[in-house]
Amino acid sequence: MQVMQLKTEITKASAEYELIDSGEEERLERFGAYVLARPDPQALWRKRRAPEAWEKADAWYERKGATGSWHMKKDVPRQWPIQFGGLTFLIRPTSFKHVGLFPEQLPNCEWIEKVISTRTSTERIPKVLNLFAYTGGATLIAAKAGAEVVHLDASKSAVDWARENAEWSGLGNSPVRWIVDDAVKFVTREVKRGNRYDAIIMDPPAFGHGPKDELWKIEEHFLGLLESCGKLLIDDPLFVLLNGYAAGYSSLVFKQNLEALIGLHKGSVSQGELTIEESSGNRLLPSGIYARYAR
Repeated sequence: MQVMQLKTEITKASAEYELIDSGEEERLERFGAYVLARPDPQALWRKRRAPEAWEKADAWYERKGATGSWHMKKDVPRQWPIQFGGLTFLIRPTSFKHVGLFPEQLPNCEWIEKVISTRTSTERIPKVLNLFAYTGGATLIAAKAGAEVVHLDASKSAVDWARENAEWSGLGNSPVRWIVDDAVKFVTREVKRGNRYDAIIMDPPAFGHGPKDELWKIEEHFLGLLESCGKLLIDDPLFVLLNGYAAGYSSLVFKQNLEALIGLHKGSVSQGELTIEESSGNRLLPSGIYARYAR
């Protein structure tokens, strides 16, 4: 198995998304017609834009304890669609500062699409399991590329949001199973059922709860979940993608776990950082880590 070097993946500005500025633990972004300001602890440098640019934001997030709230100008809707990466996403500011789109995931989505699309014409339709799938970017790009997908998240509102994104993207009739469940419990049941998958996507949070208040801590549950996922993979898996944010780990952690999971399968493992480039220059905002295997 070939091991590739650390890589920095970059999401650049596009027609309906751009990172305008960042700094002093904040980021200023445009989603379609609206500019939003929200916290980001990775932006530990000085802002480049003048204060007036930040003051013109259409909405800004104020943290209050564990969560916070948005301050919206009166003409800003509760939600609005934007085109990004060949899909349509509903932007909806939430109390946890997220808006439903993670722009840094664009290189991962492009990689998923490429791997699925380049399979041979004689291969069957691949089955993909997407865990901690949230609003569905990876699910939709895999379905668009021709895969059958199991989309799982512990949050019913997140799964409903992902289904809305599928409808807006013209993928409402795609072969996707939408599941609200605890990832550990679901994978354990899938192993007992003898189900197998050609590919697995996993974006585990540092901390969370399942739909029945099951506790998730990455330091306690990640290794067991990953080992169970290994039992779900076919003998010659198409790909595996591990993605992470805010857990404090290096991409080396994901890479080395992925190597152990894949074992002696032929293919390559890559690892790196996901970043977003400011539209006003070449400064990069770190936004996550990943490790990938493709046969």
